[in-house]
Amino acid sequence: MTSEITLFVNPTAGRGRGAHAAQPAASALRDAGFSVRTVLGEDADDALRRAREAVAGGTGALIAVGGDGMMSLALQAVAGTLTPLGVVAVGTGNDFARALGMPIRDPAAAGRLAAEALKGGAVREIDLGRVGERWFGSVLASGFDSRVNDRGNRMRWVGGRFKYDLAILAELAAFKPIRYRMSLDGGAFREIEATLIAVGNGSTYGGGMRICADAVMDDGLFDVTVVGDCSRATLLKVFPKVYKGTHLGHPVVTVHRVSSIALEAVGVTAYADGEPLGALPLTATCVPGAARVLGARSTTGD
Repeated sequence: MTSEITLFVNPTAGRGRGAHAAQPAASALRDAGFSVRTVLGEDADDALRRAREAVAGGTGALIAVGGDGMMSLALQAVAGTLTPLGVVAVGTGNDFARALGMPIRDPAAAGRLAAEALKGGAVREIDLGRVGERWFGSVLASGFDSRVNDRGNRMRWVGGRFKYDLAILAELAAFKPIRYRMSLDGGAFREIEATLIAVGNGSTYGGGMRICADAVMDDGLFDVTVVGDCSRATLLKVFPKVYKGTHLGHPVVTVHRVSSIALEAVGVTAYADGEPLGALPLTATCVPGAARVLGARSTTGD
């Protein structure tokens, strides 16, 4: 193991917390005897290029500092390699870190955990989802939830979680079920009317919404949550249950455990780890052991 590691920083994460978080994380790593090189990019593409160069150059670890968007970017650099990923979660949602039992908004503790894991070899292999050349660690969203994301991203005049609360209300007012074509594990396509289909490698999105509550990140399978065709009134009853994961027991909800899924629908954008993935159709595949994470706890279900 090389003593030189790379700190991969999003300075704007969590309303500026990323820049402040980098210093205590770096200090914890240096105190443990590691040489720390910081990577910043002019934009996401430049940052990813630099991160991939660090991985190709043999860095001992890539330590991502930021929110779920930054973790997603880091996964693109380390997926399919032996380079371990460290997680310093200081964003708004932090779903990837939460699923792995990592410190949230405590960069010094996260830095110490990464250093201890590097010294002790505490590296856990986890699965990742893959769509084309794009990797994801938590949840792929399509349907009502992704349309909420679309609308929230257009609402420049308001920020924070309140923006998405408003977006949910606006989407509810315009809500119509979506006609999907879905194929599980390469089987025949079938048409379904659904409110949303969420493909979970991890269990949560949106800052702790347990949409795929029983998903396990190292079992080689996705948990696919399908919220079927339902009225606005039913959706209003079911949706709040997502925060505790109790929506899975509702008759309108079904769960499939599969290694791959193909989805088709008109006018639906998919999001993965909170980032736009592109319009359907798409095929997502669960790739076992695709990433190695420093200090992650067991990813068995709660």
